[in-house]
Amino acid sequence: MRVLPFLVTLTLTGCAAATNAPSLAPRPAEAIDPRVAVPEPHIPTTPTASLVQQLDSLVAQAVAGDQGFTPLAERARQLAEAAGPKESESWIVAQQALSAAVAARISVTSAVGDIDALGATRIQQLGGIGAADLKAIDAAASRVAEIDNREAAIIQQLQARLGS
Repeated sequence: MRVLPFLVTLTLTGCAAATNAPSLAPRPAEAIDPRVAVPEPHIPTTPTASLVQQLDSLVAQAVAGDQGFTPLAERARQLAEAAGPKESESWIVAQQALSAAVAARISVTSAVGDIDALGATRIQQLGGIGAADLKAIDAAASRVAEIDNREAAIIQQLQARLGS
C-alpha cells in the first residue's frame, strides 16, 4: 500500500512540469487577409540624377582627353614613319613623341577606372545597383571603353612600327 501514494505523487509531479510546447495562439501572419494584394516594389526606370551627372562628366573627360591625344598620336605616327634605324636620333625623337601620346591617355584611362569605381562603390554602399543605374553605368563605360580601345590600338601600332 505504500506504493500507491508514491505513484500518485509521481504522476502529479509529471503533469505539473513545464514544457516548451509551441503556443496554439494565432500567429501574426495568420491575421493577414490572403485576398489583399501584395504591393509591387518600386523599381526606378530612370537613373539617379547625381549618377548621370558624374557619368556625363567622366565621358566628357574621356572625350576631351581623346581630343588631346589625337594630334599627339598623329605626330608620333609621322615621326615613326620617318624614323631611321633603332636607336638613331630620329627613332629617339619618334619614341619621345610616342611617350607624349601615351601620357596623353591619362584622362581616358582614369575615366575608365572612375566609372568602374562608381559601380563598385554603389554596390558596396547600397548593396546593389538598380537596373536604370546599371544601364547608365554600362552605357558610359561602353562609350569610354571604345575610346580607350581605339587609343590603345593606335599606341600598339606605333610601338610595333618602332620595334619597341
